[in-house]
Amino acid sequence: MVDPASFQEKLSRPGPVLGTCITLNDAIVTEAISDTFDFVWIDTEHNPMPLDVVQAHVMATKGSNAAALVRVPANDPNLIKPVLDLGASGVIVPLVRTVEDVRRAVAACKYPPEGIRGFGPRRAAHFGQRSGPDYIRWANEHVVCVVQIELTDAVDNLAEIVRVPGLTSIVVGPNDLASSMGFAGQPGHPKVRATIEGIAKVAAAARLPMGLAWGADEQDIRDWHAKGIKWFSIANDFTLLTGYVNALAGRLRG
Repeated sequence: MVDPASFQEKLSRPGPVLGTCITLNDAIVTEAISDTFDFVWIDTEHNPMPLDVVQAHVMATKGSNAAALVRVPANDPNLIKPVLDLGASGVIVPLVRTVEDVRRAVAACKYPPEGIRGFGPRRAAHFGQRSGPDYIRWANEHVVCVVQIELTDAVDNLAEIVRVPGLTSIVVGPNDLASSMGFAGQPGHPKVRATIEGIAKVAAAARLPMGLAWGADEQDIRDWHAKGIKWFSIANDFTLLTGYVNALAGRLRG
């Protein structure tokens, strides 16, 4: 299991922190890219991925420096708990709107008295080789909790959201943000870009690392990094595959 502290430490270094979204069920995909990326974003919100498959992806990062972050389907402690128990470095919680939503997400990641996480780790506690009190202390300090800023309500409440104790980072979901702003299917719309820039300024003022789920346009990512965005989920497994295949086949046929 990758120590979540290593992901948090990377967020404090110069340079971008890079990963991609995992949507395919075969854990060999994760194993193949984990030596290259800093993290993988294992997506259970939009993909039919049961917990045993999630665990296989998490296990595929073992021996690498890639953190295993799992996007859960909803802000529900009953969905967050088993993901952390199987050894994920942390969770990404979608569709938060309010400060209270964010507090609930953080609480689900932490054991009492700091939160409400029920005790029952298996792989996360190295199958009992790490004592209960030791694991609880370690988990409360290191487990990664990220919330997605992808609704205008969350943007309106951002100044308070970024100051919630225990929150590791925020990440912008530009497609849902665009839809919430009335520009469905247009994540690159100038008004959406301007809103993302504004989010980055608020996060920087609070000294909270910010991530962005974006495509694979290198110049775009360089530009966003220059504007203060620290970590990037670059496209996803199947678009990286099809993008390379389509470009190569097009060049050869041309």
